Amino acid sequence: MSKQPEVVTSKTSFSAEGKEVSVFIARPEGVEKAPAIIIVHEWWGLNPHIEDVAQRYAREGFIAVATDLYHGVSTKDHQEAAKLMGSLKPEDGLASLKIVLDHLRSMDEVTSVGVTGFCMGGTFALLLACQEKVEASVPFYGDVPVDTTVIGKLGCPLLFIGGEKDEWITIEKMNRLDTALKQYSKDAEVRVYKGASHAFFNDTRPEVFSKSDAEDAWRTVIEFFNRHLRKGQAAGA
Repeated sequence: MSKQPEVVTSKTSFSAEGKEVSVFIARPEGVEKAPAIIIVHEWWGLNPHIEDVAQRYAREGFIAVATDLYHGVSTKDHQEAAKLMGSLKPEDGLASLKIVLDHLRSMDEVTSVGVTGFCMGGTFALLLACQEKVEASVPFYGDVPVDTTVIGKLGCPLLFIGGEKDEWITIEKMNRLDTALKQYSKDAEVRVYKGASHAFFNDTRPEVFSKSDAEDAWRTVIEFFNRHLRKGQAAGA
């Protein structure tokens, strides 16, 4: 892209079959049609960091839709975050994401849909791509299913971003994912950043943030989404 567009943000909700999902939307001003990217938050909830990430995507020409799986609750406390994540059933989170996905599919201005997420959101970004039709998926250090037959249902290109020093999403888990992706001949890459910790992309957490790795990951992810979500059009168009 040459000059990055201005960004317009809004908060709204999508609903289906009596279930309502709140979202934060960031879109490039003046762009009539664009790919959409669903963003799934960490265990902290939909906080200002995730809203900032959405705006970064919008500046790259995407319609970014950050989905609130906690229905308005967010926290900075580790114990509270663990409780929030623990109380969210995977099927409920996926149902919320499907509502958002279906809504985006119905919008004339949306040309294709990708999904990304961080930590807990990375887990959902992987699972959604194995259950629903999206054009590309980028999980950041999300958990890997123990039953890797799930990976056989992956229906789109996938770029998994992880950190070598992650104590939660360990090298063993990422190797398990890589093995399954190869076993099922998926168009996928597991990219592990040497020396990086869990949540190394989160620039609001100086104890784990790695600027050089985050910047490289961002360039890689934007190129990946441009390649897979903009087929038939110039990147950034």
